[in-house]
Amino acid sequence: MQPDRIQKEAVLRVGEVSAVTGRRVFVSVDTDKNLSELFFDGDILRNIAVGSYVDIRKGFLSLIGRVEGENAQAEDRKPSILSYLSGQRTLTVALVGFIDGTGKFFGGTKELPLVGNEAFLLTKEKVEQVHDLTGNATLSLDIAKSEYEGFHIALPVDGLINSHIAIFGNTGSGKSNTLAMVYQEFIAKMRQRNEAAFIANCRVLMFDFNNEYTGDNCLTPHKVVMKLSTRNDDGDKIPLPGGINEIEILSILADATEKTQKPFFKRVLALQQRIMAGADPIGHLRNTVRLQIKQILQMSDKIRADLLIDFLRQVLPEVDAAGNPAELAGDLEWHNQSAEFKCNNVFLKSHPEGIEDTFVYSHVDQLVFGNDTIADLILFGYVQLIYDVLSNRAQNEHIAPAINKLRSKQADIRRVFDPAADGDIFAASNVVVIALGNVNLEMKKTIPLLIAKKVYEDHKKRGPGHSLNLVIDEAHNILSQESFREAESWKDYRLETFEEIIKEGRKFGVFVTISSQRPNDISQTITSQAHNYFIHRLINHKDLQAIANAVSYIDQITEESIPTLPTGTCIFSGMAGQMPLKLTIKPLDEQLKPKSATLQFSEIVPSV
Repeated sequence: MQPDRIQKEAVLRVGEVSAVTGRRVFVSVDTDKNLSELFFDGDILRNIAVGSYVDIRKGFLSLIGRVEGENAQAEDRKPSILSYLSGQRTLTVALVGFIDGTGKFFGGTKELPLVGNEAFLLTKEKVEQVHDLTGNATLSLDIAKSEYEGFHIALPVDGLINSHIAIFGNTGSGKSNTLAMVYQEFIAKMRQRNEAAFIANCRVLMFDFNNEYTGDNCLTPHKVVMKLSTRNDDGDKIPLPGGINEIEILSILADATEKTQKPFFKRVLALQQRIMAGADPIGHLRNTVRLQIKQILQMSDKIRADLLIDFLRQVLPEVDAAGNPAELAGDLEWHNQSAEFKCNNVFLKSHPEGIEDTFVYSHVDQLVFGNDTIADLILFGYVQLIYDVLSNRAQNEHIAPAINKLRSKQADIRRVFDPAADGDIFAASNVVVIALGNVNLEMKKTIPLLIAKKVYEDHKKRGPGHSLNLVIDEAHNILSQESFREAESWKDYRLETFEEIIKEGRKFGVFVTISSQRPNDISQTITSQAHNYFIHRLINHKDLQAIANAVSYIDQITEESIPTLPTGTCIFSGMAGQMPLKLTIKPLDEQLKPKSATLQFSEIVPSV
């Protein structure tokens, strides 16, 4: 051994292994290694301490461990005043991996050390080998530093971006900066590499629930921001080239149940298609309604007849030809003894020819449609519902809620969707942010579901060689399993849709990134399907338990540090790394940051 190498190893030596118990290794520290820092080859090395790495030499193999704790005596000895006075320390080390003869780091345990093996501090070169996540990859994202040593850490594009990512952390923990930093760097690197290919083959769609990522330069200056609003008509509108006359889109908008209401809407669309296919659609529809009126006015069941007349009020115009309010049953009377309607003293069941003289029958002449896609669908929905009730095919209490839901949403639908627009949301840019900050709570659940499902189905038709990254900020808004504002069956449908995307999407080049401050609220299926995790500060016990259940390869020491992580620091763990790493994500420049800063009273109330 060369003299300079002997000297270097003497400086770096920490001590030697004194005991081995499973993966836990005990290292007795030399008494002259109690300083906080060491100078080595012009670098300042932090001396051995809890949280740092140690290199245990076993032959030509370097076993890498992380210090989990230290004591002034070995665990199998009683405390001794002499041990404290003499400065003897015993480290408890957990093995995390090894460096082979080629200098490459591998996570996991290959061999255990022997008692007497020497332990050394890691040089800067070896620390970088341990934190080298990119290997021979040509594409990497330089977005972080190691929290303990302060070395730059690059994350591989292949292994991170082509995976499902989960970013968790309480408000103010830095998760928004992490999400923005990851995609800011990814988009910039890909555009720099081959802008034309990136635009043609890669798409990024973000659902921004609080309008945090709408800044001109946030994520990329080349994005399109669609600022939706249900408060007024000033917001952008999402193009729906096929209109809402598709069963999946219509079912989502109406919150339709799978087994009852969705088949009903299939019949509605089939009825509309039949009528629209004729030479005179309006005449066809009017004759259809006239036939229904004849059946209704000959019924002996007053309760059902009144119900169906209420449905006719939703089909026929509210005013007559003169502009006066139209009361469909104004000239009708019910005769209890004969159980039938009469008009102008003519019993309509006994004399059905008299039905043509009723106001409701003549008012059909005012029926028109075709001016509004949503209103037309509602109209055809009631016509089909009348058919179904007359034929005892459906019960009103099972079907009417879906039509009523569509009616209640029609103003919101008109404000956020444009069924007449051509093209898709990626027409102007391959990076699109859907800003939902001015959208009401009900539509906040509907819009991401509808768009994600449509974009996912459209992407599968594009074939191989194309990618789609769905980014869901504040994911608990739509992926929560604890929502009480919707029917259980509809909540299941919403979760199943996103679970299908996250479980099956990878094979089609679809990758999901979720960010949330409440991992416990999110479906466990979705949380557990993530490949890579950025875990910022979490305090709630249920959230910590959800992380422990989903990320099984986080060790106890790392898990226990999560509630005390500083802002901007996170635990990175997943397939892109060999072992969990504590990283400090680099802060973005002010003009690139999302709008998530905490309000400062010293700024809004300046001193005088």
